[in-house]
Amino acid sequence: MASAVTIGAADTDAPPPIAPRLLTDLLDKALDLYGDRVAIDFQGRCWTYADIGEQVRRTARGLQDIGVTPDTRVGLCLPNTPYFVIFYFAVLRIGGIVVNFNPLYVERELLHQVRDSGTTVMIVPDLKLIHAKVAAIAEDAALQHIVVCPMAGILPPLLSWGFRLLKRSDHAIMPQDRRHVGYARLIARGSDPDPISVSPDQIAVLQYTGGTTGVPKGAMLTHANLAANSAQMVAHVGHMPEDQERTLGVLPLFHVFALTCVLNYSVDTGAEMVLLPRFEMNSFLKTAKRTRPTQFFGVPTLYAALNGVDPQRLSGLANVHVCISGGAPLPLEIRQSFEARTGVRVVEGYGLSESSPIIACNPLEGAIKDDSCGPEFPATTLEIRALDDPHRLLPRGEKGEICARGPQVMKGYWGRPEETEAVFVDGALRTGDVGYLDEDGCLFLVDRIKDLILCGGYNVYPRVIEDALYEHPAVAEAVVIGVADAYRGQAPKAFVALKPGIEATSQALCDFLAERLNKIEMPREIEFRASLPKTLIGKLSKKELIAEEQARAGAQ
Repeated sequence: MASAVTIGAADTDAPPPIAPRLLTDLLDKALDLYGDRVAIDFQGRCWTYADIGEQVRRTARGLQDIGVTPDTRVGLCLPNTPYFVIFYFAVLRIGGIVVNFNPLYVERELLHQVRDSGTTVMIVPDLKLIHAKVAAIAEDAALQHIVVCPMAGILPPLLSWGFRLLKRSDHAIMPQDRRHVGYARLIARGSDPDPISVSPDQIAVLQYTGGTTGVPKGAMLTHANLAANSAQMVAHVGHMPEDQERTLGVLPLFHVFALTCVLNYSVDTGAEMVLLPRFEMNSFLKTAKRTRPTQFFGVPTLYAALNGVDPQRLSGLANVHVCISGGAPLPLEIRQSFEARTGVRVVEGYGLSESSPIIACNPLEGAIKDDSCGPEFPATTLEIRALDDPHRLLPRGEKGEICARGPQVMKGYWGRPEETEAVFVDGALRTGDVGYLDEDGCLFLVDRIKDLILCGGYNVYPRVIEDALYEHPAVAEAVVIGVADAYRGQAPKAFVALKPGIEATSQALCDFLAERLNKIEMPREIEFRASLPKTLIGKLSKKELIAEEQARAGAQ
């Protein structure tokens, strides 16, 4: 791993360079070295790398036949299936740009992203839930083609028969119009695609993110950016075992964490991807028991959910030796409980969509520091800059905005030059997060700048309160936001979901927190909920709670 940079001093040790690559180079290498290996296991049906390579070839030809050319934006509105992997590499093979869409977006969200990105071709499964929304916006969004992929065609025979027979109400009926193209027709020609010259600095993926402020923006991630983050993963892991790795892919591939760690990194190392279209506990546990994964990537709420399961049901994770948590801070209590119950070590990483995404991660072996995101990723430089003057670098131990440099950092935001200029300072990417580097160069995340609560002239960080709440044995989930306060301007309010079968009162939690927080940090109110809102990848979400509080305040 690259040595940590001394902030505020000249860095004489340049990080080792990472050679720029095309993302399709990852697949080509896998085809050359591991063609006979299983590449994907989906519901028990398997495809080798050679199988995937053949489908990518035919699909690339078909996309060219319907008008996809270099720089055409092609939307993938797909759950975790072999289709995602096939279309991802097929689009990149012919110089197109992949635009990742969340299949559970509502029509309004889909329409914004299609228009903003200039997506003209959309790939969907033949599931009514997804296809109907895309078809409804097709005219307004000026979509030229909707490619429909049959789910029954990728299932094992028995499941395929059951899906066709028993799930008819879930099937989308594909209109017979010029806009719609069935997958079988798309690949029917079967010849090679026309060769296209693609360079590593070309945009490969538009990854939409809320960034630090404003509406969702498309982070322009190049081939070199994403391929570099995979190479950094290889360097971080440090060694490859003789036997093939098996990656349990439950995180959605449309999210950049899974795109890098589940898809790109697996292909880069010839690993097998065990894909699950969504997280459902029983299916997850059965799949883990059947496939015995060696690698697993998750978000904190997933580890928290697994902590609520009988440890005997977690035996399918016994072979896992690479286990990383990302997407949100991992509370210490959740990590310790998961490790104690499974015997599997889980380490925390940190990153954001704009950096493909990883910029720091704890080592998989050796000592780690509690609540730390670990040292900088290989070939990455972390900087801490003053909140009141981002041009001023801070020494170790002082809190400021985390900034990053490295080959994984995006080109900028699609069609938004002003936002692009604002998110870089002196050439470094501004993360919008507050943190510090300790004396050993380990990164500690304090909170999001936008989540900072200004309480009577003092800065209050919600994560400090959330971490204290997680220490209470009754707390399963906790979110803290700032709410309007007539005296102090803002005050902290906590939302808590309790563990099943365990009770606690607001007063009991306040008494517990009083021993761990100062008076300014103490929540003005603790509200209990059966569950807390989450994003589609399972991260706890604050925006719904903030909207509720704003509406409540407006009604008074």
